[in-house]
Parts: sequence; C-alpha cells; structure tokens
Amino acid sequence: MASEAPTSEPAVRGLEIDELECKLDLTYNWSYEDARQDLRDLYTKAKRGQWIPEDTLPWDTEVDPTEANAPPEFFPLFGSDIWNKIPESDKPKFYHEVSAWTLSQFLHGEQGALLASSQLVASVPSYNAKLYGSTQVVDEARHVEVYDRYLHEKIEKSYPCNVHLRTLLDMLLKDSRWDMKFLGMQIMVEGLAMAAFGMMNKIGQEPLLRELTRYVMGDEARHVAFGILALRDHYTNYNEKELAEREDFVYEAARLMRDRFLFQEVWEATGLPVKKCMEITFHNQGQQMFRQMLFTKIVPAVKRIGLLSDRQRERFAELGILQFENFEDPLAEIKNQAGTFAA
Repeated sequence: MASEAPTSEPAVRGLEIDELECKLDLTYNWSYEDARQDLRDLYTKAKRGQWIPEDTLPWDTEVDPTEANAPPEFFPLFGSDIWNKIPESDKPKFYHEVSAWTLSQFLHGEQGALLASSQLVASVPSYNAKLYGSTQVVDEARHVEVYDRYLHEKIEKSYPCNVHLRTLLDMLLKDSRWDMKFLGMQIMVEGLAMAAFGMMNKIGQEPLLRELTRYVMGDEARHVAFGILALRDHYTNYNEKELAEREDFVYEAARLMRDRFLFQEVWEATGLPVKKCMEITFHNQGQQMFRQMLFTKIVPAVKRIGLLSDRQRERFAELGILQFENFEDPLAEIKNQAGTFAA
C-alpha cells in the first residue's frame, strides 16, 4: 500500500433525500435478436437463483450489536496506544459503531448499484444484456432490503454515505456512456463487494449476517460476470486515448474505494482524534490486508477486459494490488459453478 495516509475530508452529506442530475443515453432494441448465448445463459442462471429474504433467512436469530464480528486484529485501531487506553468495558461501544458504519456503507453501495443497474437496462444495446440487467435490478432491490432490515432491526444504528463512496457513485451514475457504467458498477463496485462479502463470510462470527452474506455473494458473482461478458471484447477497437480514459477511471475508482475504508465517520462520532485514527487504520496490518484483499476480484476482471496496460500495472503496484492480476476472474468462477455456462 502507499506509505502516506489520505487526509481527512468532510464526511457527511446532510440530506436524506438527495437529487442528482444525470444524463442517460437510452437504446431501444426492436429486433429482439441477439447472438450472445453467454448472456442468455447468465439470464437463465439469474432467474433460477432468485431468493426471497423473508422465506430464506432466519430473521429470528438473536444478535448482540456490541459484540465484535471479526477477530481482534481486524479492528481498525488494534494494537495502537489509543485502543489500549480505552477500558475494556467501553470497547463494545466501538464494536457497535464499526459494525454500524461498515454495514451502512454496504447498504448505500447497494442502493447505488440499484440505480446504476436500472440505468444499464435502458442504455445497454444488447437485447440479452437488457434481459439479464433486469434481473440485477431485482437482485439489488433485495440487497437494499436485507441490509436495511439487518441494520435497523439488529444493529439499530446507521451512518450516512461515506464521501469517497458517494463520489464514486456520482461519477458512474452521471456518466451517459453505458460502458463506463459497467466499468464503475459491475467491475469496480460489484467486484469489491464480492471480495468484501467473501472476507466477511470467512472471518465473520455472527450467524445471521454470515447467512445473509452468503446469499448476496451468489448474486454478486453473476453481476461481475455480467460486466466481464459485456466488456471483454468491447475495447479491442478503442484507440489509445479512449483506453487511457477508461484506465484512469478504473484507477481513480480503485483509489476512492481504498480510501473509503478508514472509518472517518466513526472516529468523528466517538470523539477520537480523527486524523490520528485514520492514520492508524491506514497502517494497521489487519486492515491493510483487508483493503488489499478487496481487489482480488477487481484486478483479474480488469485484466480480462483489456485495461491492465503497463501504465496501469505500475499504478496498481503502488496501491499494493497488482499481485492479484493472475487470480481467477469472476467469470471463470461462475462458469465453473454453472457447468454448461457458455464462455
């Protein structure tokens, strides 16, 4: 990871209902013909993979929101003088705040995905892509539903959208080009979510959240595969300037996603020294590993679609994530799961 921690920025946007002016290019497809069997296969898989939260998840599970949901070394301030000076009796309050913040950002990210996927249905030219995209809208609505319910029934506290996440969502929602929406949402945001949920499922200790996460992960794998299928051959005829613009977008999105996991709003809410706690979080070994592992799905996906040039490799190396370029990409994973899924 880079050696210098990001600086503090204003963290909270004050409106609960917020309007964003967006330009969207809409594409009709009147032929209803599409040679993309791979997208049709993914559409079929998505229809068969739908699940109903009320019937599927054990919502009657008792949850203590003040219990740590991960091993101690993953707590952002673990091992620091600030953390060691806090009495043990006060630490559950911080576990509660960190859980509320983390799940709130997942909730806000899922709402962004809901809005972006609805835009994709309108703008993507492929008929089969429109069909699959409609299933993702349903998936994202379900994800918003389950994270909102878990936060308000089990955690009983939530946080506003982090400024870095909001910046990224605004970037991709305001862009009128369908391929940039795929890059921002399907490859970057969904790729990070898929990796983050995988980590949570491995280290998480709360059974309802682990089960919820397991179901969401199944949806996210299809979403990232959708992005790769839509973009893997799309950039072959782009010129150097066009490719550089998209690589710059990917890099900026990666930097924003790295910087969003510094828990700035938690330190503000709990009265701890914000800048110092952000620096501790940035250099905490457990958190560094967590932030790096978030890119295990993104980097191979970026490589698969042709946006990992030598220039991009250098920038990914500076972020400490280039080592994931030869990991299995999400399209290969879902193909292995699907058996007859077309590559």
